[in-house]
Amino acid sequence: MNPTIYKIAPRDLWREAEEKGVFEGAPVDHADGFIHFSTAEQARETAAKHFKGQDDLLLVAIDADALGEKLVYEPSRGGALFPHLYAALPLSAVRWIKPLPLNDDGGHDFPEMEQ
Repeated sequence: MNPTIYKIAPRDLWREAEEKGVFEGAPVDHADGFIHFSTAEQARETAAKHFKGQDDLLLVAIDADALGEKLVYEPSRGGALFPHLYAALPLSAVRWIKPLPLNDDGGHDFPEMEQ
């Protein structure tokens, strides 16, 4: 599968994770019982569907291989396989963090992403 996966997170929530040393998920993750991620191919659609118009977001690149067997790719939107983590995210797995600014259309301008 894809060695880099992505999490879109509000800046404040991510800063809390940095203080704790671990990301335990957003409210939607807690409700579903796992942390939602997207592949590079899925991230733009995820942002458009779940984060349209939201400002002050971060795009967090994660080393999928560092998450081990707790990372599972499961069918979701349209049957596509999405990465789900059934554990807290150790910050040691983070490759980079970049801002995800809003553009004039209410969508987000993405940085270059690793496949």
